[in-house]
Amino acid sequence: MRILGIDYGTRRLGLAISDEDEIMALPLPMLRRSRSLNRDLMALRSVIRERKIESIVVGLPLNMDGSRGEMAEQAEAFAEALRTSARIPVDGYDERRTTQDAEASLVKADLSRRQRKNLRDSVAATIILQAFLDERRASETRSI
Repeated sequence: MRILGIDYGTRRLGLAISDEDEIMALPLPMLRRSRSLNRDLMALRSVIRERKIESIVVGLPLNMDGSRGEMAEQAEAFAEALRTSARIPVDGYDERRTTQDAEASLVKADLSRRQRKNLRDSVAATIILQAFLDERRASETRSI
């Protein structure tokens, strides 16, 4: 099953996709947000259809203490709209520090500020999706 990972943002949506076996997350080009939620959802439905996505994980930017702030509320509302629009399962996943981790890895790769800006959201989505896949695989192993 292919899973789509989304790093929610007000200006951009970072995207990543799992392989068929749900072992590895790979970045996809980020999606620049429009002024219309319906247009954004339509663009995502196109990705879902083209890539044969069966499930989605949206990063929830929780506060460091685990509480939900304004951005987490927005991400949850977006996830709910996507769930209704796409008609496939949409899960939220704690994404604390993923954007910072993505930025750090891009700096370490010695990319320019402009290159980092263009890749940061997709790398963050990849980190979110990979963490989700790893956690799910670990919980399946424990239950055997």
